[in-house]
Amino acid sequence: MLATCTGALLPAWDNDARAADLPGLNSFARGLTWDLEAVVAGLSLPWNSGGTEGAVNRIEKTKRQLYGRAGFAPLRKMILLA
Repeated sequence: MLATCTGALLPAWDNDARAADLPGLNSFARGLTWDLEAVVAGLSLPWNSGGTEGAVNRIEKTKRQLYGRAGFAPLRKMILLA
């Protein structure tokens, strides 16, 4: 479903996963159904937020590296230089 963008198959997979009666898989499938429309859209649409998430992860990594140091100025410099 992830590679072929076939989110419409998710409800059938959900039924099969619940029928398998495996505790971890059943819990995961139940969690997906809380917002089924969003999950189906995420599996069906070609758009993603990968670029934004990558930028956020890079900034968070820089913040962790500079934690406890001189303050905001070195953090700003590292983010602008990276």
